[in-house]
Amino acid sequence: MARACSGGALVTHQVPLTVVGLACLALGIVVAVFVPDSDGPAWAMAVAGCLAAGVLLLGRIAFGVFRDRRRAAL
Repeated sequence: MARACSGGALVTHQVPLTVVGLACLALGIVVAVFVPDSDGPAWAMAVAGCLAAGVLLLGRIAFGVFRDRRRAAL
């Protein structure tokens, strides 16, 4: 179980996870632009969810990259 939580997937699958994070951000922006406001709060929640997922995923990858660089510098 410790290996599953060690962050190894961020190292081995960094590029695909980055693409997924960018796709989440793009989908959130596209939905926000093209779906009319009259469709109710469900679309607002979909946009917020897509944007949040993309930001969290990209933030976690950036944190892992900067943490590894800082460790290498020490």
